Amino acid sequence: MHKKGGVTKVHYKGKGGEKSSDHPEDFIVFVESADDVREWKKDSSKPLVEVANSFDVFVTGKHGNQGEMNRASKGQLEAEFGTSRDDDVMKMILQQGTIIESESKEGKGNRNVANSGGSARD
Repeated sequence: MHKKGGVTKVHYKGKGGEKSSDHPEDFIVFVESADDVREWKKDSSKPLVEVANSFDVFVTGKHGNQGEMNRASKGQLEAEFGTSRDDDVMKMILQQGTIIESESKEGKGNRNVANSGGSARD
């Protein structure tokens, strides 16, 4: 059900540390589709392997759902979720996170007329 050329992820905004200077970390997981996540939320007996694109959890260095993504460490997962077990962390992110869908830039025509060799009036 993965939509061709698109990317679907779930963004979970962490709670941050106990000090006011601690900023929450952003956690990202990639999923097959937004519909799969919604179906799983209604019926969690659906196997996670049919929802998750992988069981890798990424952090963005506190840059929201954008930014450079690095694999979350066990320490980061345990600090935020109380566990580093892939299944448990994935379930928490899917339940509490925000689904984000984006289209791939592949296959789209050149939209910058200035770089296309033609004029803007063509």
